[in-house]
Amino acid sequence: MKIAVLDDDPVQLETISSVTETAGYRPVLFSRAQALISALRKDTFDLLIVDWNLPDRSGLEVLAWARTNLKPPPPMLLVTSRAEDEDIVAGLNAGADDYLPKPLSPAVLEARINALMRRVYAQHSTPGAEVHGDTLFDDSASTVSRDGKSVVLTAKEYALAQLLFRNLHRALSRTYILETVWGNEPNLNSRSLDMHISRIRTKLELRPEQGFRLTPIYSYGYRLERVGAVEPLMDDVESEDA
Repeated sequence: MKIAVLDDDPVQLETISSVTETAGYRPVLFSRAQALISALRKDTFDLLIVDWNLPDRSGLEVLAWARTNLKPPPPMLLVTSRAEDEDIVAGLNAGADDYLPKPLSPAVLEARINALMRRVYAQHSTPGAEVHGDTLFDDSASTVSRDGKSVVLTAKEYALAQLLFRNLHRALSRTYILETVWGNEPNLNSRSLDMHISRIRTKLELRPEQGFRLTPIYSYGYRLERVGAVEPLMDDVESEDA
């Protein structure tokens, strides 16, 4: 899972990066608020760790931007040297899901991150069969079935389909999908994702008449949604016709 870390202190960035990597996450580091906001317009993150005091914009402004523009927003952890009660209240009211005062304890930081991830993405860590309506993923056999009918998928198609169903109604960037499913494959063709999306759409019948819509999002990525859902997932991107 991918974590955006915003702090203008290089030492703090290195500390948080080390903790998140050790815990098995993929940290992306930022030292300016505007750089993170620009990244959020193009990429998907599962968690934001944001410092309060920054050179260009307040961390609270970043939280407010994410709450307003990302639907749904990822969980957000505010880290700061401010530890008075009124500061904690202000941070939580600004949109933080949790608040951690500096100096940071690596063990406590890792525990808070894991707690937020479990709270928001609990279904992702459940082993065995994973059910999404009439679609069942069987990790033990790496098979998928729709309406009780088995569907043959390749390993990459299975991983991609599972990622989309796990993030139903959430816009996922191309970068996020490629990193999650393909990792760092150096020879990956840029059209490979689009071809896999097309195959999944066909094999799993992800079309409105079957209850799902797999939608390309212009200059961003893809979103899988149930037909009838009305909540937009990002306010600053537009969907193309599938």
